[in-house]
Amino acid sequence: MTNSDPGEQRRAVQLPRQDYPKDEWAAVVPTMERSLSRSLEEIETSHNSRSGAVMRSLNVALVRCVGDPTAGMLETWESWLLAMQVHSAVFAAADPDRETVTCKIRQEERHLATTERQTYLNANAWLDAFYLAVICREAARLDMLARIPVSLLRDFGGALDEYTYAWVETLQSFWLRRDDLQSHLVRAVDLSAAEHGRVIDAEEMAKLKYPPIMMFYRYLRNDAAGFNEALADAVRWHKEYWTADEDRTQNILGVVALAPLAIACLAKANGIPVEVQSDYLPEALLDFAWRGEFDA
Repeated sequence: MTNSDPGEQRRAVQLPRQDYPKDEWAAVVPTMERSLSRSLEEIETSHNSRSGAVMRSLNVALVRCVGDPTAGMLETWESWLLAMQVHSAVFAAADPDRETVTCKIRQEERHLATTERQTYLNANAWLDAFYLAVICREAARLDMLARIPVSLLRDFGGALDEYTYAWVETLQSFWLRRDDLQSHLVRAVDLSAAEHGRVIDAEEMAKLKYPPIMMFYRYLRNDAAGFNEALADAVRWHKEYWTADEDRTQNILGVVALAPLAIACLAKANGIPVEVQSDYLPEALLDFAWRGEFDA
């Protein structure tokens, strides 16, 4: 008889994704790509094009994961990289102290005129930009995003629950290593309770908004077991939410659990083993399998 190794990794939890009509969704990719390309053509000066590029770039990245659930294909990784570039670029162009900013988009240097108040630059869009930059391990872009004042995001508008701003402040404080991280995290946890929701309903708050915050809390405590439990819960609740009715099952936002994926990438990059496997968490994105292949 041999003793088991106490350091041996535990068996991964397998959480299947809902079934999608892969052929049907693959058929719309060329049309989505053309719409995205049109938005990118005028992204330097057109706010409508910027808003469209933000939405379409993420949608293309998500829809590619229907047919490529591990994100192992080059085209899928390129779509995630592009979504990250677009989301970061529009926020870089929110700098009131500059006339233009230079950003790399599809391996081209683009010169974006800076913008005044635009509703597509709200705190929810900032969170997507932050998540994408974490997934792509883009430290410089995370530095830029972390320095955007929350007051500016408030000015850009949109009807958002207060938890959103507390969560943004938490992530900014974490990335910039500020002393107020704990207070912002406590506030984000408190405000993500279902009873505090004014814009989104209790189900969305409980199943989509709260779980990444709890994952982050476990990550900060370096609690590997607690982190993986929170990650498994986040994926289960993500699936429950996006399969609750027919309309949701057809929503592209359900394909990947974006926020849990980002926090899992953060944890894995900092030594916490990820013991949850799911197509909601594309393996190649989680593992950063395309490391060094592109100059982002």
